[in-house]
Amino acid sequence: MLLLWGAAGFLAHGCVPAAGTAWEWDLPSYLEPPPIPEGESVTEEKVALGRRLFYDVRLSGNETQSCATCHEQARGFADGEATPEGSTGVVLDRNSMSLANLGWFTSYTWPNALMDTLERQALVPLVGDTPPELHAGSDLERVLSDMESDPWLGDAFVAAFPELDEPVGIDPIVRALAAFERTMVSLDSPYDRYLQGDDGALSPEAQRGLELFEGDILGCADCHAGPLQTTATQSNDRAETFVNTGLYEQYPPFALGLLEITGEASDMGRFRVPSLRNVAVSAPYFHDGSGPDLDAVLDHYAAGGRTLEQGPWAGDGSNNPNKDPRISGFELGDEDRSALLAFLDALTDPSYLSAPELSDPYGD
Repeated sequence: MLLLWGAAGFLAHGCVPAAGTAWEWDLPSYLEPPPIPEGESVTEEKVALGRRLFYDVRLSGNETQSCATCHEQARGFADGEATPEGSTGVVLDRNSMSLANLGWFTSYTWPNALMDTLERQALVPLVGDTPPELHAGSDLERVLSDMESDPWLGDAFVAAFPELDEPVGIDPIVRALAAFERTMVSLDSPYDRYLQGDDGALSPEAQRGLELFEGDILGCADCHAGPLQTTATQSNDRAETFVNTGLYEQYPPFALGLLEITGEASDMGRFRVPSLRNVAVSAPYFHDGSGPDLDAVLDHYAAGGRTLEQGPWAGDGSNNPNKDPRISGFELGDEDRSALLAFLDALTDPSYLSAPELSDPYGD
């Protein structure tokens, strides 16, 4: 009930954006600031609070994990695990996605087309229990008491939400987290400098890789589209945003994809197209973390699907009836493979991986 109350609280508060210092966006010329949901704002006060909360283990029910536990800055805010453990020790079914440029996304999480704002998404790890992640709802009174009694946080909630009579609560927590996450902007890679006219930013090999990436034979850019490298920033059309890539011939019951939300058989195995920003540092890949490195990912797409030789889900994923027809396989020679990997590496933004304004404030 807490999760439902939290979502309803966010949807119904309908408040006028609080007074505060408006966040100043520093973006390349080819990108406008991200859209902000009605009734929300991005202010320096909210961002400062959200950053603190992102790294605070007191937001978990047993005070063992924070958002940053599964989203490490040096890994592009992924965690290096196939699938993570929640705060209670339950192993989750989904890989921890890397985080960057979230404010432009039209949906969040691997399989949920209804998760269309960062505020809604933040509720899931915070208070959800199927499966438990931070599981704050298991000791919510203690969580909120800790927030309110902390001198810095207590003042920060008031500064971020001066319009609220009770500024410490689940609703302000998710709104502050969302404000911080909207400022997690990664747009200073060699690829970005190339887009802004610096022809020397990409090596000749990486430029060849970009040509392959965008070309008809590989068709990578059909799904990893535009400067943000995913159709999930451009469309709410689930046919464009959620794709079955043939990971399984028969998808297991814990990995049904969009079917879990829609109940439509044709949505089995369809997961949201992830952004490739900082992809070279955010292994492993796919919704279940089954792609250990980028070579394995290329092997998968070159084969038009994954073949599992043994185990309960053995089979040839290229035969899955829901597999997107664009996942049809291709041949890739050694030189072209090297070029494609060079381009993918050029999507790494070193400044993002060490930006002080995104780092752990408790380590300052």
